[in-house]
Amino acid sequence: MKLEAQWIVGFVDGEGCFHISINKNDQMTLGYQVLPEFTVVQHERDVKVLHALKTFFGCGVVRVNRKDKTSTRMAYRVRNLDHLLNIISPFFMRHQLKTLKNVEYRKFRKVLLLMEKNSHLTQSGLEEIRGIASQMNRKKTVNV
Repeated sequence: MKLEAQWIVGFVDGEGCFHISINKNDQMTLGYQVLPEFTVVQHERDVKVLHALKTFFGCGVVRVNRKDKTSTRMAYRVRNLDHLLNIISPFFMRHQLKTLKNVEYRKFRKVLLLMEKNSHLTQSGLEEIRGIASQMNRKKTVNV
């Protein structure tokens, strides 16, 4: 399955997620680990499209996201900072998302750029990232 850039933009607008986790981890300098993640989830019957995304971007993994008695949800995930900075982020800068998800992507990118400068390893940088992450993926309503 060959994917085109604008199809990917539309698909990610509907099905993708840009997420920043900040987890307690005593192994880290500040006691917290910042984990950026780009994810697209689909029912297992459509797993081919997730593999096509992996082939298109040349990075990431396709794994089970959630399994219950009646169905399995699969996920395409990219967590590697280098891949997020040099493959995923430039793609969405060149091919902009059309929905409010573009706002989420811009926040996500801001965190990636802070991490590239190792800001997540300083208390002030971690607090800045925490502030950005707290404003992401919240239910929004738009008044027209």
